[in-house]
Amino acid sequence: MHTLAPANPQVPGKAAYQRIATEEAFITPEVLAEYKRILSKENVDPGFKGLLGFYMSSPSARAQHIMRCLSDLDQLRIQHMDECGIDKQVIALTAPGVQIMDKDTAVALAALSNDQLAEGVRRHPTRFVGMICVAPHDPVAAAKEIERGVNKLGMNSVIINSHTHGEYLSDPKFWDIFAAAEAHDVPIYLHPNALPANMIQPFQECGLDGAVYGFGVETGLHALRIITAGVFDRFPKLKMIIGHMGEALPFWMYRLDYMHRATVMSNRYESVKPIKKKPSDYLRENFYITNSGVAWEPAIKFSQDVLGVDRVLYAMDYPYQYLVDEVHALDNMKMSAEDKKKFFQTNAETVFKIA
Repeated sequence: MHTLAPANPQVPGKAAYQRIATEEAFITPEVLAEYKRILSKENVDPGFKGLLGFYMSSPSARAQHIMRCLSDLDQLRIQHMDECGIDKQVIALTAPGVQIMDKDTAVALAALSNDQLAEGVRRHPTRFVGMICVAPHDPVAAAKEIERGVNKLGMNSVIINSHTHGEYLSDPKFWDIFAAAEAHDVPIYLHPNALPANMIQPFQECGLDGAVYGFGVETGLHALRIITAGVFDRFPKLKMIIGHMGEALPFWMYRLDYMHRATVMSNRYESVKPIKKKPSDYLRENFYITNSGVAWEPAIKFSQDVLGVDRVLYAMDYPYQYLVDEVHALDNMKMSAEDKKKFFQTNAETVFKIA
């Protein structure tokens, strides 16, 4: 989809709500430099090479636009927000964040990135909100960074870009991260990453590995692994967020419930054990979803119906998707004023603790 705004966009008018976009990306110079170093090596992870390797080297208008916007936490970003009528952005380090790096580099650059994002929020406190980046490779350090992000930097959410070198948070070795998020009452935004090396080939060979399809498949898989591993039985107050209309999971809830129960009863897999509730119960009680990249009224309304209007939030997916027309379309949804305000504003204020 074309990401550039029209040359003379019609700015959406003032609404009876603030428009808070909740899945918006940035990058730091240090992370960009480390990406370049990784890409210069032999045997680069194919997903990373196909994603950031493309955006960092392509002369295409889309790639140039994205890299320019990712690198800005000041006037260009605010200009684009104003052109789309966006009052606030909830901003996170772009995928794959620090998760493609080695452990020590990842821990150091996660902290540095959080410091730089916090400084951007201090410069523009009425426009920007930050998410805490962590290095899942070191769960103890990640838990400490969550504590620092909350107590020292004033951030109230965590970004994790799906798998880390092909490993998933469903593995109990990562659960210090969940414990810290629950203890500090901050949600974890489970964001897509490039597909892991053992999954990517059949997607990449037909160009379906990225946001068009592969991202949703892999991130939805990750969320389901977390549910079926019993994470929410162990951490019942843990909150998670998934974007892109819940990576399609709300549309699968009936079948997920039926087939999970059938699989448990069959004793088919050692890894599939009983959990206290149905998969759909955890989606309704522990997850929030955003519509990032899906400016489609029927999908939004369906998700509000099956998850609850308090569980569905607005997002744009800037700068990967940046269209003024999408804001107009969502402003014009046939929806009660109360529910529309929840979608655009108050749900985000509640989930991200925005004053």
